[in-house]
Amino acid sequence: MPELFLGIDIGTASSKAVVTDIAGSVLETATVQHETSRPRPGWHEHDADQIWWSDTVSLCQAVLRSSRFKARDIAGLAVSAIGPCLLPLDSHDRPLRPGILYGVDTRAAKQVASLTEQIGSAEVGAWSGMQFSSQAIGPKILWLHEEEPEVWSSTRRLTTASSYIVLKLTGEHVIDRHTAAHSMPFMDAHSLEWDDRYADLIPGFEMLPRLGWPAEVAGTVTSEAAEATGLSVGTPVAVGTVDAASEALSVGVREPGDLMIMYGSTMFFILVTTDVTTVPGAWLVGGLEPGQYNVAAGMAATGSITDWFRELTAGSDRDLGHEALFTEAATVAPGSEGLTMLPYFEGERTPINDPDAAGVMLGLTLRHGRSHIMRAILEGVAYGARHNLSTLTTDSMPIRRLVAVGGGTTSDLWMQIVSDVSAMPQEVPEERIGASYGDAFIAAVATGRVQTQAIKSWATIDRIIEPDPSVAEAYDRGFDRYLRLYEQTKDLQHEASARSRE
Repeated sequence: MPELFLGIDIGTASSKAVVTDIAGSVLETATVQHETSRPRPGWHEHDADQIWWSDTVSLCQAVLRSSRFKARDIAGLAVSAIGPCLLPLDSHDRPLRPGILYGVDTRAAKQVASLTEQIGSAEVGAWSGMQFSSQAIGPKILWLHEEEPEVWSSTRRLTTASSYIVLKLTGEHVIDRHTAAHSMPFMDAHSLEWDDRYADLIPGFEMLPRLGWPAEVAGTVTSEAAEATGLSVGTPVAVGTVDAASEALSVGVREPGDLMIMYGSTMFFILVTTDVTTVPGAWLVGGLEPGQYNVAAGMAATGSITDWFRELTAGSDRDLGHEALFTEAATVAPGSEGLTMLPYFEGERTPINDPDAAGVMLGLTLRHGRSHIMRAILEGVAYGARHNLSTLTTDSMPIRRLVAVGGGTTSDLWMQIVSDVSAMPQEVPEERIGASYGDAFIAAVATGRVQTQAIKSWATIDRIIEPDPSVAEAYDRGFDRYLRLYEQTKDLQHEASARSRE
């Protein structure tokens, strides 16, 4: 009987696959890079077939070229992807336009404001467990209906990235409850079921996928999908979930009080709880299994700012890498010699939920160089992380442990700065492949080969990053300045954002 599991994750800038055995040992990996389209200010899009599905096909073919196993040895697979995204499909399940990405896409700001006014902020929070923001799918559906009526008239399904891949693999249209919670206000946060209470305000309720849990079997690989990918016909495919949820599972974040901090193009936080707890400024979503909830939060731009700065400063030195920039930043003392950065380069998600926020660098002088600015970028992201962590921490929902994951964990400096700024230790797992590793585990659970508790043996901890108390005072002052800088400049930020869209 086959005992291998395939996990596939479709990310913002790249996609990854991993094949594991039942003990979590990694047998094969593959990665595919891709670009994000930004056709207008505030718009972020992916071509669903050229990126989401094409990457899936390429990754399957890449790992199946291994001489160590055959397609028939794959007992099951699961897919995660960026989300929540919005993709309209026609009656033949063909994409009608590029997929509209998650909270980094701020095009529906007008609809966010309109829906909040019509329903009322208090009612929105009580019903959906979160406020409308650029992360919410309901306003984006309304935007599509109002701004692209020719597309809307042909739309027969509304889907998201992971659901589209599962649809292509199995013919089944299904979404997990974690991702679906962001399709607000179409989900009751308490029952985690679809509800048409606000269908008179937003069309398309009947086009949503059916609901499932990530580790349920959605369907099996069809003959058409098998021909494209090289997978065996009939291979079970799990419902899957959004990338951040799989990433959290990949490092063992599944017990109440466990919190994942994901270092990627964006930074994401997931706190596990069993309570229906609404946290102002954060998102209440379904967990990975019945009876479980997650309180989630996310920053709009983090690692992407380091990418931007590297490209900006490389000049003729095209070999300048992140490692060199981090090394330079390490030579600068905490506080970046008076520099403070607001990392709102793509607006901001939690906890300020301000799509019109803009990046700010305060305190520049002629003595500051590249190393100072790089340090200020890392510290600015860390201040944003502290802002979110302090929002998520409540008396009724304390953080028991903080586990780091994602590409940014290759930098000890960045993790150390986050621990120093937040005054919280971070556990660093041995295996940091990320969401695709969590997907392989989901596939193992979905096929009945393991129980969810087995993630403890898959996700062992390598070391702990302890905060340095000697820099606590400096970073407390820096965090206070960070908070005041936003409040005292947000009107100017909004003016700048409006001009950028003209």
